Amino acid sequence: MAMAKVPLSSRSSVGSADFKARCLELIDHVKQSRAEYIVTRHGKPVARLVPVEAEPKGSPLGCMKGTVLKYERPFDSVPAIWSIDHADDGD
Repeated sequence: MAMAKVPLSSRSSVGSADFKARCLELIDHVKQSRAEYIVTRHGKPVARLVPVEAEPKGSPLGCMKGTVLKYERPFDSVPAIWSIDHADDGD
């Protein structure tokens, strides 16, 4: 049984069976024309195929921006025991 080929439009819904048969074609159309598709199953929307927005590239220097939540007294020593603080007993 051959399915009737529905023409591609910029925003439309497509049945899950038609989506399965034309998945790669629809993905290419979304990529080229920034179209959107609502995938339906038994007439009810179940998924949306949309173009991905390009994420801006961050610099290595700014990648941690906003991650420090609290930074009080940055020049205090770190409370820890360091191996340099202990003499080697020679055991």
